Amino acid sequence: MRIALFVETYLPYINGVVTHIKVLKDGLTALGHEVLIVTADPHAKHHYIEDGVLHCPAHPLKQLYGYGLAKPISRVRMRYLKQFNPDVLHMHQEFSVGFFSTMAAKKLHKPLVYTLHTMYDEYLFYVAPKPFVPAARKISHQYTRHLAKRASAVTSPSRKADEYFKECRVKKKVEVIPNSIDYEAFDPANTSPEKRQALREKMGIREGDTSLIFLGRLGKEKSVDLLLDYLAEQFPDEDRLRLVVVGDGPETDALKQQAKRLGLDHRVTFTGSVDHSEVPAYFSACDIYVSASLTEMMSISMLEGMASGLPVVLRYDPLNASQIEEGVNGYNYKTPEEMASIIRNLMNLSQEEKDAMRVRVRESVRNAGAINLAKYMLSIYSRVTGIPVEEEKK
Repeated sequence: MRIALFVETYLPYINGVVTHIKVLKDGLTALGHEVLIVTADPHAKHHYIEDGVLHCPAHPLKQLYGYGLAKPISRVRMRYLKQFNPDVLHMHQEFSVGFFSTMAAKKLHKPLVYTLHTMYDEYLFYVAPKPFVPAARKISHQYTRHLAKRASAVTSPSRKADEYFKECRVKKKVEVIPNSIDYEAFDPANTSPEKRQALREKMGIREGDTSLIFLGRLGKEKSVDLLLDYLAEQFPDEDRLRLVVVGDGPETDALKQQAKRLGLDHRVTFTGSVDHSEVPAYFSACDIYVSASLTEMMSISMLEGMASGLPVVLRYDPLNASQIEEGVNGYNYKTPEEMASIIRNLMNLSQEEKDAMRVRVRESVRNAGAINLAKYMLSIYSRVTGIPVEEEKK
């Protein structure tokens, strides 16, 4: 089968959607299918294909690092797509490239699959001043409804999409397909003890310290400010508990200032952006993955933390709570006090208990790999195209 994936940004930029696309592509190609990724590229001067990626010239968006706005309609892009001759088009983001995919599917008379990765109501403050957010929400819902109507199938990694689509008055069934990761890349055995120790020293983590880690884009929606507040409130004298924040974004400076104001600057390390190839080592060097965000569909960095053997401690979200197996790979908390109790219990485990939990956590996401994601999606591609998947496999 020939599959075209549409996304607004791609490697070398890293975020959850990019990771999802990379894993999906790897799984599909491993099963013998052909994949073309179509993406906006702020550095491209013209359309070109390289390593299975169609780069589309785009105007850089200063507010969104790594993103660019390509022309939503392009004859050149359409010519490249016709030459690829996809059996199915799969839209993963909804802006200029995503809009193009809906037009292309109609023109080529091919089915369109739409995956909702983001709860856009939580991000409207990036594009609209506060007084205009209600109007922006209405327009956003109308646009989402328009896209969903064009799609032959709608998927999402979370049941949250059901609620969002209901608000947008979309009546189509949402098929939940869990996010996936490169499971083997996050095997902690890949990081030597020497490298792990060097990273811990670099981040100021001493022998006997417990290190929490958050990894992601540092935007308001990630609620890293709450993690800092909770750390200051619940662990004022726990000098052996540290927080490592991996990533960059518009809130970086404000968060650093907050940490200093709370007297946490000696216990919180901001690493800045880290090359994705180095992310497994950072997870390996830490002990517990934490998050206070309520905007996630299904966090890729959470899954990567689990694949590294880190128990996860997440703020309770009723629609995502089942993504955690309580006591097996992590815990949900509803209050700062609950979070503190969970972390203290994890800190007080014996080394044997900690080692056993790391094995248990990693085992819980063993099936979150590229092949399983590809097989999930192929069942949908087969249904909307009428092409039997088995005949396409090698």
